[in-house]
Amino acid sequence: MRVLLTTWGSRGDVEPLVALALALQGLGAEALVCVPPDEEFATLLDRAGVPMVPIGPTVRSVTAGAKPPTAEDAVWLAAELVAAGFDTLPAAGQGCDVLLANGMMAAAGARGAADRLGIPYVYACYHVRGLPPRKNPPEASGQSGQDATDKAHWEQGQKATAMFAEALNGHRAAVGLPPVDDFLDYVYTARPWLAADAILCPAPLDRTDIDVVQTGAWALPDDRPLPRELEAFLDAGKPPVYAGFGSMATSSPKDTARVAIEAGRAQDCRVILARGWAELAPIDDAGDCFVVGEVNQQALFPRVAAVVHHGGAGTTTTASRSGTPQVVVPQIGDQPSWAARVAELGIGVAHQGPTPTLNSLTAALATALDAQTRTRARAVADTMRTDGATVAAKMLLDAVSPQPPGTVPR
Repeated sequence: MRVLLTTWGSRGDVEPLVALALALQGLGAEALVCVPPDEEFATLLDRAGVPMVPIGPTVRSVTAGAKPPTAEDAVWLAAELVAAGFDTLPAAGQGCDVLLANGMMAAAGARGAADRLGIPYVYACYHVRGLPPRKNPPEASGQSGQDATDKAHWEQGQKATAMFAEALNGHRAAVGLPPVDDFLDYVYTARPWLAADAILCPAPLDRTDIDVVQTGAWALPDDRPLPRELEAFLDAGKPPVYAGFGSMATSSPKDTARVAIEAGRAQDCRVILARGWAELAPIDDAGDCFVVGEVNQQALFPRVAAVVHHGGAGTTTTASRSGTPQVVVPQIGDQPSWAARVAELGIGVAHQGPTPTLNSLTAALATALDAQTRTRARAVADTMRTDGATVAAKMLLDAVSPQPPGTVPR
């Protein structure tokens, strides 16, 4: 059995596929991962011993520029990724038995490649916002929060169709494939997989139009030791606060670092500052702040007092599994939804808006550091499953039996 896995996005998109690839290897299958050619992704796959094929432009070149991407940039990127899917995946997928794609950015080209290869295709996402939107727009009179969420989700589907459909059909025509009439049905399929923990992100119960398969989150095991200097910092006092925003390029890194460090100090806490793509740095020479690069969060988070982060799927899941309270400062995409769920579960605080001030972050940390929040965080951690990647790997292997080309595994 040989499986092709692909995505285009940040580390939070790539790392779960590496976890799935390792689970497949553990069951005796071969797995090949096609992801953006960013250096850190190549390092990650090399460390895991998983073969990688680069696809599309680097994520940093698109998201970490001096200015945020424009609407024109998004249209260009959509066309580039569809072209990359048709150019790269058919060659990489020779001899593969199934192709799994994560997220809309990779899925349009991936589904076309699966058709060209004549192999089954699976669409997977890490949050319910990645599921196909409803067919009809929400009622205009709806005023609830769910109405607003449904409307935004539906509009997201319309934008995706506008960006990807023309490029997809152009490439299909060039290789002799018929046009796709319903882009969303074609790419999302009627049986999408939700690779998220059922506690943190339960599958919607009211979606009778699709058959959602919830596998659990795909977490990559990490047994790397923490750096000696970090161990020494942790041992030198009471548990510090961790603050990091991963691959999010904040609008003002200097202000973000200052607010995080000073908010920690306001709560009489030392701070571990994760450099991340925003290149966060200390604001002075005081010994109460330690800066880390890429680090084993699974080993670190249980040893800190609170985790301040951007609300990516992977970081939220790791923090939740650690039993450590969180402050989620969402930036884009599904991150506000993760923040809201953390607050709903009582395991942390959802910061209002993407730009914390000293007052707002200090207040959020006060709630997160409360003993009641920690007790609740530990209780929720005990209910979370850790076998999502294995569940998904077994499903892939069980599903791929002789069947018509281009069908969706059941």
